Amino acid sequence: MLAPHATAVQLCLFDAAGTPRSERRISLEGPRHGVFFAHVPGIGAGQRYGLRADGPWEPAYGLRYNPHKLLVDPYARGLVGMLGYGPATYGHVVDGHLHGDAFGAMDTRNSAGHVPHAVVVDTAALPGPDPGANRPWTPWSATVIYEAHVAGLTRLAGFLPAHLRGTYAGLAHPAVIDHLLRLGVTAVELLPVHAFTSEPHLITKGLTNYWGYSTLGFFAPHAPYATAAARAAGPAAVLAELRRTVHQLHEAGLEVLLDVVYNHTAEGGVDGQHLSWRGLDNAIYYAHDGSVPAVYADVTGTGNTLDFRRTEVVRMTLDSLRYWADVVGVDGFRFDLAVTLGRGVGGFTHDHPVLVGAAADPSLHALKLVAEPWDVGPGGWRTGQFSLPFAEWNDRFRNAVRSFWLSDPGRAAHGLPGHRVRDLATRLSGSVDLFGQGSPPLIRGPQASVNYVTAHDGFTLADLVAYDHKHNLANGEQNRDGTDDNRSWNHGVEGPVPPDSPAADLMPLRRRSIRNLFATLALSAGTPMITAGDELGRTQQGNNNAYCQDSELSWVRWERSAWRSDLLATCSYLLMLRREHPALHTERFYTGSPVAPGGRPDLGWYDPSGTAFDHDRWHDPSNRTFQMVRTAPPPTSDVVNVVFNGSLHAEQVRLVGSGTEPWLLVWDSVWEHPEDQREAAIGGALHLPGGTTITMEPLSMRVYVCR
Repeated sequence: MLAPHATAVQLCLFDAAGTPRSERRISLEGPRHGVFFAHVPGIGAGQRYGLRADGPWEPAYGLRYNPHKLLVDPYARGLVGMLGYGPATYGHVVDGHLHGDAFGAMDTRNSAGHVPHAVVVDTAALPGPDPGANRPWTPWSATVIYEAHVAGLTRLAGFLPAHLRGTYAGLAHPAVIDHLLRLGVTAVELLPVHAFTSEPHLITKGLTNYWGYSTLGFFAPHAPYATAAARAAGPAAVLAELRRTVHQLHEAGLEVLLDVVYNHTAEGGVDGQHLSWRGLDNAIYYAHDGSVPAVYADVTGTGNTLDFRRTEVVRMTLDSLRYWADVVGVDGFRFDLAVTLGRGVGGFTHDHPVLVGAAADPSLHALKLVAEPWDVGPGGWRTGQFSLPFAEWNDRFRNAVRSFWLSDPGRAAHGLPGHRVRDLATRLSGSVDLFGQGSPPLIRGPQASVNYVTAHDGFTLADLVAYDHKHNLANGEQNRDGTDDNRSWNHGVEGPVPPDSPAADLMPLRRRSIRNLFATLALSAGTPMITAGDELGRTQQGNNNAYCQDSELSWVRWERSAWRSDLLATCSYLLMLRREHPALHTERFYTGSPVAPGGRPDLGWYDPSGTAFDHDRWHDPSNRTFQMVRTAPPPTSDVVNVVFNGSLHAEQVRLVGSGTEPWLLVWDSVWEHPEDQREAAIGGALHLPGGTTITMEPLSMRVYVCR
């Protein structure tokens, strides 16, 4: 056990019930190179244990050893028991309101009955097939990510047996898998499943950390997500259930990505609880600002930051990643606040040992690695600055799409100017300005851009079109939490509109705006990421920071009204178009050059008259209508024209091309359901020669294909 500044470390064994009076303490040898160790005969799977570390109590200098506190093993494969929130869980003396001097006296109460216990798990004896043996290995060019919360996805799924709702096993139920496959996604990205806890300030408000970004164990799965039967059987059964789920999703062709939080832990700031790393070696594990008294250098906004200048922290992170890849069989990771992982002595660097290690390790290098390319520290926004094989969340895509379809029209309705279309065009074509860097240039390709319009953090798709402002009072922070830069538009009325309301006429436009947003995501170059429930019109009632809302406010509702059924059909259809048309999922950045001698360019931009964009057009803020023509390289002859009208008025558009090149209309965002195409066919408006003038409805888009 790593504890370089400790004078002694004890292994504490407990009986099967975890009774504090059963505790047996065994002194470890060491330290040798900062590590304490021992061989204890007779310990097997299922053994409960913890650690105690003794040494200097000098909090002003970053040393916080308190042998009265039972510590969680950072490498524990399983945890049992709930974390308490009383004074005994703090290393320093606090009162009944948890207030005290973080640099004051040591608390001498025994915490053994108030913290989770680690449990020995024999991973070699786990039942079932190896979930890493049947990975789908979906190429990036075909990948569509579905970001979901393990419990929130199925908690309200009435079609599941009650004991499976909100569990790992529920994810792999045939009905859930069928929904995902029909929708057209290829990978499920799970919000944190590492063992986590809730922050004390949430507990005092009667809330919990729903999202799970408060890790207590980097090797242990979060037990409350397992079925009651697995929890009763112990940590090995919890792990086995998760492994079966991964295997079953693989069998269906679905990859599993984990959202992992290595940038900070559940221990909070220097005045937080004394649970694991802080008690083993506060000076090694956490980054400090160099002052006296010793306070943390917090670049995560959570109170603490793990110090990735330390070899020990780098090793723990890579050990954890290998464990989840090799034992649980996951297909990749999304790294929360990934810039923190790349911070060295001189700040962020793309060749930090953690990032290089993940890219080079035999267990990890072929998996999907996705960075959230920012943190809240100095120089924290680093979108586009990671290297192969990392992909990155692209917040510039989110902002451009929301601005074009929502905030700009909202401003235009009040006579105010909006953004020019050049930024949107860059995002539609794969964000080469961000991801085209590298050696050699353009090597990463557009798939490095993980495009999204919504994520767990922020408005849902349905709320983007229904709220101008956040409504977060339920979070207990007087609506101060959550971003104010939503780029949303309520279309004239804030919040829900009853069917008998005089404002009910605006609902078709709201629904069209949802379709515009989803279609732009689905048809753009790059890797699309969908937030669970957006395909079903999920609302959080205007809450754009529902991290503490473990309730129906956050859970996916599966009941389908007529418009929600239409939306699901539309989303599935748009992803089918992406899948079936090579022109819509390129593996390379566009050059604007012909794909074959004398042929069309791989990408062309045209104004409403069908004329290619010139410099002035790109810089004209009044231009809100354009055509994007994308052509796949041989041997396919696939050509797709996506027509955008971001104006509040109907616009006349002359389709690109000559009369010898027929265009087939395959989708119009005016359609409530893809089958509305049949009605359009009756009117003879589906097959049109190039050069034909069409009328684009306000705030709409169309997709034409030419074969």
